[in-house]
Order: sequence, then structure tokens, then C-alpha cells
Amino acid sequence: MLYEAQARAEMETWQLKMQKAPSFTDRLSKNVQARINRLIPQKVHNAITVTIKQMVRGVLYGSAYTAPRTPVFPSFFGLEEAVRRRIDFYKKTAAAEGGVTGAGGLLLGLADFPILLGMKLKLLFDIAAFYGFDVNDYKERVYILNIFQLAFSSQQHRRKVFEQIRDWDRKSKELPEDINAFDWQTFQIEYRDHIDLAKMGQLLPVVGAAVGLVVNYRLVDRLGVTAMNAYRMRILGK
Repeated sequence: MLYEAQARAEMETWQLKMQKAPSFTDRLSKNVQARINRLIPQKVHNAITVTIKQMVRGVLYGSAYTAPRTPVFPSFFGLEEAVRRRIDFYKKTAAAEGGVTGAGGLLLGLADFPILLGMKLKLLFDIAAFYGFDVNDYKERVYILNIFQLAFSSQQHRRKVFEQIRDWDRKSKELPEDINAFDWQTFQIEYRDHIDLAKMGQLLPVVGAAVGLVVNYRLVDRLGVTAMNAYRMRILGK
């Protein structure tokens, strides 16, 4: 019970962070991002956008991501310790991959985008299964994509997504049965714009490997923390 109280306190702090208004820094970052986007060749933008779009479609339409069976844990603490170990594995894997692709120049640097995206999505499927949710249910996949947006979107968009997942058990019943209704276009635009600023440094010579290693590690860590708190909302928030 002591651990659950601690987890609930962390969740409530995280909830406040998700709901806060965009700060001056958030708005400034958005402006800087817009300027950087204008400097990046359009063909690079197009390649990233198409990759994200196709992978998101794969999540919504297919069953390519195989989640583990839900293990039996002796306690909520044991469950979250297992989740943390899984996140740590993906952080180290993503960091190693980012270092290799960052050292390989422009082409390998571009290859990092779909590889890292796939790792992130697979991690979310694993975490969902650990918390006992069935990812074969398309509504759970929509929840996964909402978690993704919470981790990798502007603060303005993050607030909108957070409102969508509050009281998810009730709101999910209102979702249309047609999965085409999911706004994946906004999803991929927010994701691309949010990570461009950090990831473009990976395409630079000399420093690309170091940037790739550090950025990938931090991005996966952020996603893991977001996922844990998003599922805590559904378990501890009742």
C-alpha cells in the first residue's frame, strides 16, 4: 500500500504537468522548430513523414507487434519493477542503435527514424501487456497511440490528448468502430515536429554518434515514464 501511495503521488504530479498551459519556452521551441523545418530539405521531411504514416497505419490495421503474455506479479510493486526493467532494456538498445546510426552519416542517420519508432511502439505494446490490457483490442491500440502523443507532442496538443484519455474506460465506449476515424495525420505531424530539433543533430558529422546515443536514451525514457503514469491512471485512479 505504501508503494501504491507513492505511485499515485507521482501520477498526480505527472497529471498536473500534462495539463499545464504552454510556457514561454514551449512557444519559443515551437518557433525555433518552424525555422529549422524551413532549412531542412523537403525530401528529408517527406521521407520521415511517409515512414511515420506507414508505421502508424501498421499499428491501427495490423497485428505486427506481438506483446508478451501478461505475467502474474505478486504485487503492484513487482509489476512496476518488471516494467522498469523492460524500459531500461529498450533505453540501452535504442541508445546503442542511435550511436551506430549517428556515426554512419546522413543515410544511416535517416534510417534511425523508423528503427527507433518501431522500438518505441513495441515497448508500449509490452508495457500495456504487463499492466494487463489486451492490445488485440483496437481501442487499446488507440490508447497506446494517445500515450505516444503525450510523450512526443507540443504542450498545446498534449493537453488535448490528456483530456481524451481521462476516464478512458467510459470514453473508449464512445469510440467509433471504424478505426479510420483516428487522426493519424495530426499524430505523425506532432511527432515529427517534436523530435526533429533533437534528432537532426544526429545527422551531423563527428557529433552524430554522441547525439544519437543520448537523444535515443532520453526519448525512450520519457516514453516509459509517460506510459507508466498513463496506465496508473486506469488502475490506481479508480
